[in-house]
Amino acid sequence: MNKFRFTINALAIAIFTFAFASMAQAQATRTWVSGVGDDANPCSRTAPCKTFAGAISKTAAGGEIDALDPGGFGAVTITKSITIDGGTGAGWASILAAGTNGVIINALTTDIVTLRHISINGANKTASPGINGVRVLSASRVHISYCDIFGFGTHGVDISLNSGVGARVTIQDSTIEQCNNSGVNVVGNGGSPIVNIEHARIQMCATGVNAGASSFVVVHDTALLSNTNGVVVGGTSDTVVDSCNITQQGLNGIQVAGGGQARIGNNLISQNPTGVANSGTTQTSQDNRFFGNSTDVSGNALAPKLKQ
Repeated sequence: MNKFRFTINALAIAIFTFAFASMAQAQATRTWVSGVGDDANPCSRTAPCKTFAGAISKTAAGGEIDALDPGGFGAVTITKSITIDGGTGAGWASILAAGTNGVIINALTTDIVTLRHISINGANKTASPGINGVRVLSASRVHISYCDIFGFGTHGVDISLNSGVGARVTIQDSTIEQCNNSGVNVVGNGGSPIVNIEHARIQMCATGVNAGASSFVVVHDTALLSNTNGVVVGGTSDTVVDSCNITQQGLNGIQVAGGGQARIGNNLISQNPTGVANSGTTQTSQDNRFFGNSTDVSGNALAPKLKQ
């Protein structure tokens, strides 16, 4: 009887081991999506999947999903290290996210996520606009490059981390526009997010960049055009705004409030009702250019940049 039980247990362990190995083997390092694909496929180049969500379950952690052709590949939730590349060729891959979030990143705090060459459309002229283009809840690093994010009812990119989580987020060579709240919204929630926005265009949002409590945000070589406020620095945020074009906001080019601290240099701040509205602490170099604002600086005087 004992030998019989031992044999059954051994068989069960062997079956479980083979099944686990088979599942692991089924996840490829690189998978593919196509407008004419099918999520029942293995997501290979010759048998691609239809959606990002269908491909992600068949892609190994640290792997990559590539688009074979332009198409709409659906909203996706990311819970592991992965790269999603929409490709270039005849056009980018797109996500139409009416009524939902385009991409949610809720990965481990050791994971790295890259989004590249993707158009994320919130369809904000419809009865059911999208919520956020990209929502970052947890990861080690997130890279968003060469993406076009537009038309969302809340934020273009919402970096609203889970409590106590810190992450590094880079937004590079991307356009974010027509969002009802912020183009980029950063909230620490007890963590310490570090966000770098570089070579971007953020326009026609209520706020271009909102730097909230417990965050460190760098906005470099970026155009902030026709928002209500260009950059808002609040809470205990420490924010650097360098070499930016901040033009034709509805209210303020840069607004620094409460315990917020900003360091600004080499910016063109023009044609705003107020160039810099400062009720926090703002250090500035002498190379900012103020042109055509109704008021260049209101509130607290700007402190000179500390000497090196």
